[in-house]
Amino acid sequence: MRAYLPQYEMSAPKSLAEALDILAREPGVWRPFAGGTDLMVLLEAGKLEHRKFVSIWKLRELRGIEEAHEHVTLGTLTTYTEVQKSEVLQREFPLLCKAAAETGCVATQNRGTLGGNIANASPAADSPPALLVYDAELELISAQGARWVRYAEFHKGYKVMDLAPHELIARIRIHRTRSGWKQYYRKVGTRAAQAISKVCFAGAARMENGRIADLRIALGSVAPTVVRCVKTEGLLRASGALTAAAVRAAQDVLAGEIAPIDDFRSTARYRRRVAQNLLAEFLHL
Repeated sequence: MRAYLPQYEMSAPKSLAEALDILAREPGVWRPFAGGTDLMVLLEAGKLEHRKFVSIWKLRELRGIEEAHEHVTLGTLTTYTEVQKSEVLQREFPLLCKAAAETGCVATQNRGTLGGNIANASPAADSPPALLVYDAELELISAQGARWVRYAEFHKGYKVMDLAPHELIARIRIHRTRSGWKQYYRKVGTRAAQAISKVCFAGAARMENGRIADLRIALGSVAPTVVRCVKTEGLLRASGALTAAAVRAAQDVLAGEIAPIDDFRSTARYRRRVAQNLLAEFLHL
């Protein structure tokens, strides 16, 4: 059944400072509300348990894509549509653009934000695997100040994050170090569009003389959080040449790094096998 709207309260501060002040006065009572693409689904289903929200949608301080010599910084309110329209992201960070294009429908892409996708903390989200591959960093801000954290260390468990009740995600920073790398993104779902992923794979590799010099591998929908597969990466770096034996060994290690489950969308066995197949497809590019 639908939620009863008078039970909810929304504050719409006119500045970032005002929003942070609200969060600081009553930590945990008020929560940030950005594009609302996830929260409105819960509201419509009558399952939105939290009652008080701070709208940050119109805060200009949290928008924009900025280029610097060593990195690109995205405001937390950067939408999937804005990601796809960015020339620098299309040119240097194609995995993130592919993820944005795979997320929901056009309406969702116009409204959904990268920061909201991260804060929702779904292991099936489309953009987190790409952000892990790009070694993203997050700026977390509060009325007391700001701090940067590695995205790889941000998710502590299912829906558990290194984010205090009075903090919000302000910016996402990705480093411009993937020139010449081959990059691969694949989302496997029930349909070709508007589907929650059964398995989501992102990878990037730098080759030298036909051998792996460096690589990054991340997956979604196969564990309580998005997963960076560091053991699989280590084995492939040590192997160097992409022999059939090396690929099979990497698939075996990958199977031990993920922890898929059976649910209404798929089975653990299917997810594990698909993840291994996607690894092989990535390595054979």
